[in-house]
Amino acid sequence: MMADVIQRSLADLRNGKFIFVFDAEGREGETDFMALASKATPRHIREMRVRGGGLIFLIVHHDAAERFGLPFLTSLYDSGRRDFPVLGALVPDDIPYDTKSSFSLSLNHRRTFTGITDNDRALTVRRFGELAGEAMKNPRKDWVKALGAEFRSPGHVPVCRSSPHPLRDRFGHTELGTALAMMAGETPVLVGCEMMGGNGQALARGKAKVYARARGSQFVEGKGVMEAWRKWSV
Repeated sequence: MMADVIQRSLADLRNGKFIFVFDAEGREGETDFMALASKATPRHIREMRVRGGGLIFLIVHHDAAERFGLPFLTSLYDSGRRDFPVLGALVPDDIPYDTKSSFSLSLNHRRTFTGITDNDRALTVRRFGELAGEAMKNPRKDWVKALGAEFRSPGHVPVCRSSPHPLRDRFGHTELGTALAMMAGETPVLVGCEMMGGNGQALARGKAKVYARARGSQFVEGKGVMEAWRKWSV
């Protein structure tokens, strides 16, 4: 049954639909909306904003991030702490659920206005996904220059970059998302958003699952993604 859910989830990703991904109890214990970035529309952004309520962010595979020259923010903190000591003071060395943050830069597309509206964020997300797909197919182009031609930073869409080996080095939503996109045969760049509850906490797993089922969407758990990934990546 778990394998069937994974296969339906991959089909939904290919068709531009949301899937709902729960990492694990004892980690974040959160469910995230996820969809392919290249298929994002203002409707996707609105539903995540209204029904998710968490941070709307981009998930990008390590290889695409490397071609764009996107650093981990922690690397910028390390290199800039001499000139700005506060960066050393703010080092994220006490994350309770992980050993390293996946956050990189934040972006706005250059054709956006403020960058925060549903239309603006959809444009940023979609074009980043499309451009990343081109970058992963053609390593010879100057993708840093190409990224800068279309995007500015800081912006309203933060980027999280995966570890070099998804689900081996790290087991976060960033890696779960890239693994699912790769198994779907799609560019491993997604848009995600955590689901928040009305009690000030992350939406409970059971309630997230009910929401997904009510809208006809797939709800997948990290352990199922991990099992499918092990078989696929052999």
